[in-house]
Amino acid sequence: MNCPQDERFTLGTVVKATAGRDSGRLFVIVGAQGKDVLIADGKTRKIGKPKRKNIKHLKATSTVLQTENLTDKGLRRKLCAVQEENTTNRL
Repeated sequence: MNCPQDERFTLGTVVKATAGRDSGRLFVIVGAQGKDVLIADGKTRKIGKPKRKNIKHLKATSTVLQTENLTDKGLRRKLCAVQEENTTNRL
């Protein structure tokens, strides 16, 4: 799955929300719907009910996760590891 507007936003890409109530939080792209992508974090936005988000309001990271057979718990753990890795790299 590729988003037609931007090749950076593919299935499994970890993104950071830049607008809205989710601003500053990490999510993973789990699907696409028209010009928007579907994002989930496993906690407030479950894989079974992802949030539709315009790609203008997202910033792609270089991390891509495998999304097959991914559970909400597994997604939370992986995003936590990515968050800690990004925090460690800043120091």
